[in-house]
Amino acid sequence: MDDIYHVKNCTCGCADAQQPSDRRSFIKQASALGLGLAFGTKVASGVTQDPHALNNIKKSEVVKSGKAQHFTLLHTSDIHAQLDVHDEFFLENGQPVYKKRGGMASLKTMIQTLKAENPLNTLVIDGGDCFQGGGVAALSQGKAIVPLMNNIGYDLMLPGNWEVVYGKDMMMRDLGAYTGAKICANMFHDTQDESKGDMIFPPYWTTRVAGVKIGFIGYNDPLTPKRQSPAYSHGIQFTDPSVNAAKYVKILRDYEQCAMVFMVTHMGLAQQVDLANKPYVDGVDYILGADTHERVRKPIEGKYSKVTEPGAFGSFVAKLDIVVENGIVKEHHYNLMDVDPEMYQPDAEMLSLVEAAKAPYRKELNTVIGSSKTTLVRYYVMETPMDNLITDALMWKLKPDIALSNGFRFCPPLVPDPKTKLATITNDYLWSMLPVNSEAKWAQITGAQLKQWLEKELENVFAKDPTKRFGGWVVRFKGMEVNFTADKPKGERVNWIKIKGKKMEPTKLYSVIACDREGDPVDTLCRIEKVQNPKLLGINLHDIMREYLKKFSPVSPKVEGRIHCTDKPIDLLSQLEGYDYEFV
Repeated sequence: MDDIYHVKNCTCGCADAQQPSDRRSFIKQASALGLGLAFGTKVASGVTQDPHALNNIKKSEVVKSGKAQHFTLLHTSDIHAQLDVHDEFFLENGQPVYKKRGGMASLKTMIQTLKAENPLNTLVIDGGDCFQGGGVAALSQGKAIVPLMNNIGYDLMLPGNWEVVYGKDMMMRDLGAYTGAKICANMFHDTQDESKGDMIFPPYWTTRVAGVKIGFIGYNDPLTPKRQSPAYSHGIQFTDPSVNAAKYVKILRDYEQCAMVFMVTHMGLAQQVDLANKPYVDGVDYILGADTHERVRKPIEGKYSKVTEPGAFGSFVAKLDIVVENGIVKEHHYNLMDVDPEMYQPDAEMLSLVEAAKAPYRKELNTVIGSSKTTLVRYYVMETPMDNLITDALMWKLKPDIALSNGFRFCPPLVPDPKTKLATITNDYLWSMLPVNSEAKWAQITGAQLKQWLEKELENVFAKDPTKRFGGWVVRFKGMEVNFTADKPKGERVNWIKIKGKKMEPTKLYSVIACDREGDPVDTLCRIEKVQNPKLLGINLHDIMREYLKKFSPVSPKVEGRIHCTDKPIDLLSQLEGYDYEFV
């Protein structure tokens, strides 16, 4: 029995003079199939790379013969300002295993090593959510992260949904300081001046590698203003890819005459796989996805495009090798690789830059605020030890009927030290757990409102239409138990609710605590609308956590059955179903 819980038993083409419709048919015919390539807490080390997959490109007959070239795309995303080596979650034989991964210095060494294998024809791409998610990033509003990314040498960057967290102006300043190209085809200025309606970033980027021209189109999540505090996106209009994707595919394929077209997206795996099945992406070879921190180890085949996603926290790099012969794409080789600090020794220059970035905040961020006997982890779609800790603290301090925590996905795990049996919690780790230090807000709602709200939240996670799914997981809570069926229709998923052990009463008023979302109406709390008697409490979530940890450390949060799903396992790790994909 563990300390968490126990569960029972190508397109490809070359420049030619054909008409567009004929050309797409030719592209498809000419494309060669690529090579897609109960919980117990353990701590392990080792390399998970498949040596056969790593050597595929070297074994290519046309490459060995000198008849062909190849280009390489290295893709990261959702680094979330995780600067140091950290604990990372894996599944091995159905059991959680934790290994040391990531760190900007090891990431740089790895990318340099991989680039050296194909130095003239390697591009490095980041899919967003980089300069938010850790203490240094939050306290510098992302500025301290920019020199680190520039030092790695990214060629192309996409803004993610969290890039808006410091407001539009700061987002533009931080992204503007990146030396790599920036693209996004669905973010527009929404201002009362001459820039209204203009794109904030260029929609696409082209370059030549291995003797061919390739193009990239960028898309951020159009649901960003709803998923997060509305104030973060003030002055920005988001549109759905359906508005202009076909136009840019046509430009890149027919006018720019790109041999391959890639979409770099930050929309979540379910939405990206749905996108790969839309006719308007016909002509896109790969959707290089991000946002839900999924680890796609074999490209997922949609009707019109393949989809990949490279995990999170700088723990992984997705490597895509494309073999080109006489301007024709011949082979695809893909591998998701661990950023293993034992295999890739930390780069000295990057270590120095990381220390410089930390320097102004070192004392505050290194301050120890508590400890845990159990592993803090947040990878599960439903209940997690980490969010149980947060809602435990809210309940203790403010004593509502129900305490809520948003369904955040990010924050790497924190595993107890094998010697002390304790995991040390610092202010820096607190910023990873709670990336926005919001003020606590109190309100009252009826039982009927609570059920209606839960139905909406479950729809955000399990909607049949993938475009309706938010990037976060199920909202977390203390003070109630919920039983639901994920595959029931919208509005009919909740089977029963108990509050403090008693059946929920539709007309009864219940007090609720959650974080205030900047820009929400006064009578909205955690996306619950028309709440009664709302009031800000003058205390923020970080201070509540510090008080709780000071009083109760070492804590030992566990999954304890606050939520029950009748048709999904409690250890569900992904929203995506119906495809050859498993989160491991």
